[in-house]
Amino acid sequence: MRPVTDATPLIAANAVAFDTETTGLDVKEARILQLGGMALVDGELRPDDTFETLVDPGVPIPPRSTTIHGITGQMLRTAPDFAEAWPRFEAYRGGRLLVGYALGFDLAVLEREAHRAGLLWQAPRTLCVRMLAGLVNSHLPDASLEAIAAWLEVDTSGRHRATADARIAGEIFIALAPHLAERGIRTVAEAERASSLRSQALRQQAEAGWSEPFLRRSGAARHALEAIDPYAFRHRVLEAATREPVVARDDVTVLDAARLMAERCISSLLLAADGRAAGHVADYAIVTERDVLRAIAAGGRDTLAKPVSVIASKPVISVEDDAFFYKALGLMSRKRIRHLAVSDDSGNLAGVLSSRDFLKFRAGAAVDLQARIENARTSADLAGAWSRTAVIASALLDEETDTRVIAEIISGILCSITASACHMALCEMEAEGRGAPPVPFAVMVLGSGGRGESLLAADQDNAIIFSKGAPDGPEDSWFAAFAEKFTDHLHTAAIPLCKGGVMARNPAWRGSAETWRERIGGWVSKARPQDLLNVDIFYDLRAVYGEERLVTELAAHVWKKGAERVEFAKLLGESVRNVANPFTIFGGFRQDNGRLDLKLHGLFPISALARALAIRHHLPHASTRARLEALADLPAMPRSDLLALRDAHRFLLARVLEQQVEDIAAGIPLSNRIAVDRLAPSRQKTLKDALKAVAIIPELVRSAMFAN
Repeated sequence: MRPVTDATPLIAANAVAFDTETTGLDVKEARILQLGGMALVDGELRPDDTFETLVDPGVPIPPRSTTIHGITGQMLRTAPDFAEAWPRFEAYRGGRLLVGYALGFDLAVLEREAHRAGLLWQAPRTLCVRMLAGLVNSHLPDASLEAIAAWLEVDTSGRHRATADARIAGEIFIALAPHLAERGIRTVAEAERASSLRSQALRQQAEAGWSEPFLRRSGAARHALEAIDPYAFRHRVLEAATREPVVARDDVTVLDAARLMAERCISSLLLAADGRAAGHVADYAIVTERDVLRAIAAGGRDTLAKPVSVIASKPVISVEDDAFFYKALGLMSRKRIRHLAVSDDSGNLAGVLSSRDFLKFRAGAAVDLQARIENARTSADLAGAWSRTAVIASALLDEETDTRVIAEIISGILCSITASACHMALCEMEAEGRGAPPVPFAVMVLGSGGRGESLLAADQDNAIIFSKGAPDGPEDSWFAAFAEKFTDHLHTAAIPLCKGGVMARNPAWRGSAETWRERIGGWVSKARPQDLLNVDIFYDLRAVYGEERLVTELAAHVWKKGAERVEFAKLLGESVRNVANPFTIFGGFRQDNGRLDLKLHGLFPISALARALAIRHHLPHASTRARLEALADLPAMPRSDLLALRDAHRFLLARVLEQQVEDIAAGIPLSNRIAVDRLAPSRQKTLKDALKAVAIIPELVRSAMFAN
């Protein structure tokens, strides 16, 4: 079972709901009589996975205590003592989070018991539902378990037995999770931090001798997140693929195919009608050494004379050459295959990849992540997958990986999770009797996700295009319901709804191909402020689910329309000429509550400038980096200024991502604002230089917009 981390989402927690029964309520005198736990797996209680044991305290049980829980001295005659019982419970817990009611009391008693028994006390990581309930409902009549359970409609039968109380606490925890999410408390660390701010409740508990019901760390660090091996997130398929795959005619015999694989020392052979290694990957079949062995085992020697096509697989499963390893590994794992064809950006054969090619790379975390995304069935599953993104980012930062590459990986995970949410929504639509999609469609991710520049504070920017259908017509109505479902799944999984409403659930962000063309034409020709904002984000689009062709054709159209109207590109450039000044009158950083907004002062102006100039000069590249470098290569362009902005963009991305990873560990809500004072002096100097480079954007717009 995966241990808890700072980024673990509450709705997908692997935990143990926990409770004790004791001899009394005075922490200095109370002794443990019973330990109870119930597993909470991916946010769901497992009544079939429990732990319960009586514990012999070695002292008489007060009658008033027996009246409450029914445990008598006679019942404890064969029970283990605490020195035996607690290690058994810890083995059951296995490093998982503990959730329970009034855990400060339990922890204080447990610590005293451990000292008496000569055990080394190591406080487990815990969350107290009493503390969490107070965060979301300050109007409860009291803080009793019964009052909280009544509010959340949790059954309290079986009270005052450890396992029953554990079950009640677990159900309360599950019921509280969506209420906490509405208040921006989605992860374990965020719940710990929010609990730590309840000073009055903590003071009252401390006066009663209770322990703090959460771990308080002396400083957040990236290493508070789980360690992973980042190799599969740093390398791309093309690095390991065989660039010149061996291709044979599909009518050669099984024997000849086997001989060819043996001669070339390869484990697979691609097949084509003409035997040539040129063409679309869909035109190829594949036969592997395992296929040959299985065929011979099943059919004997006669198999060797048959055409190899009878045992081959077609079409061959493929992966793009610029995909990161984790996607290829996940595809192999899901399909249970060992070989993939590799395609270029046109879909043509570019190589072949085998599982042997991955031996030099360590890939456990990559396979795990892709499996989590592709096998997701609930919003909690998606939340668990998305929480891994912070762990990956932390590991890659430690490896000093280019932050632009990390942002591309985060964007890819965001797009994959969006696709998984779409699949879940489709299944729900069919289960509800609404049927399959009425016409071909595609879901797009826009904005930073579309550019490949998302960081950990991503929200939703998405849209839907479908082949035909009028606004408010039956097709549009079907996709409106579908969009509401998949965007709700993403929101629950900690990818929040877009505050600006740029989501397919809103009519302005879905439509038929014809509707989109008319809409874009209106945006470009009218060029009102809101139109500029809409079309601006629409130039950063990426297909993530459905018929990619619809998105490819729409993208070509939007770039063509932008190139046709110079006035439009100019207005886009004008919109980024008012760059907010990040410096005070004395040259210091203009901070708000000790933080500086790097999106406002740097990332947004740079990406907006790059987009506007790319539209003006018809350079249909996806990322800010690619746009700036392509612009710098044009004649008469201010090359050094554009490359300085490229480098500033990279530096600012790195600082924001580092801060976000640290904030996750501290339980601080994510943003694009950084604590400048925590930067080393050299970093502060570089930050000033980067922001000074951004300050030239207004002048750069004037000089570069009409350069030839």
